[in-house]
Amino acid sequence: MTTTARVVLVTGGTGGLGEATLRRFVADGDTVVFTYGRNAEAARALVEELGDQVSAEQLDITDIPGCADLIEKIVAEHGRLDVLVHAAGPHIPQVHLSKLSPETLRDQMNSDALGFFNIVHPALPALRESRGSVVAVTSAGTLRYPARDGLSVIPKAAVEMMVKGLAVEEGRFGVRVNAVGPGMTTAGMAVRLRAEGDLDDYALSTAEQNIPLRSFGDGDDIAAAVFFLAGPEADYITGQKIDVDGGYSA
Repeated sequence: MTTTARVVLVTGGTGGLGEATLRRFVADGDTVVFTYGRNAEAARALVEELGDQVSAEQLDITDIPGCADLIEKIVAEHGRLDVLVHAAGPHIPQVHLSKLSPETLRDQMNSDALGFFNIVHPALPALRESRGSVVAVTSAGTLRYPARDGLSVIPKAAVEMMVKGLAVEEGRFGVRVNAVGPGMTTAGMAVRLRAEGDLDDYALSTAEQNIPLRSFGDGDDIAAAVFFLAGPEADYITGQKIDVDGGYSA
């Protein structure tokens, strides 16, 4: 447990990985603000369950002024921002690149890659003040490309390059920037893909055989890595990525 409670922003807090992550910070005694897109019911349920430590804000990550306004509101209400975790991301179908329209990829780049920059850019002054930390949740697929997953991993590769760039440029202010790359998990997008038929039993079995540990991870596995990178034990780590994937990208 950290010695001082932090103020943490988690984007995409109603998603499987975002929820697991915010719960990890709450368990440490931190104050957590999380964002959601359309799932207001899930956001209300989390606030009711977790109490005064958490608050929810609806946010369209492509809304540049809205992102800046949210950061301003957090600093005004809490006096600081110590950690920014970017875990927001829309549902992404599995499709071969040859069948992917340029317009679809453009829109995904805007919501995923540019969305990360939209929220981290206005947060930099507050993070410099607190000598804080940024952790982006990306994908293990940027190291070992999974067929039909380009709509997810291409924008996330751009996010990972921004992580490196921000780490290089913001280190002089004491700001650390890292990434966590989930592999196949029982939380988050994989659940939706299976429910909608994009991943059938055969695909899941094949995916499992490609993982040295022969199993899928869960939200807590991802949250643990995010929490570590955001915390004092990682105070000399920046510009790095931890893949939490059972060895898939090894």
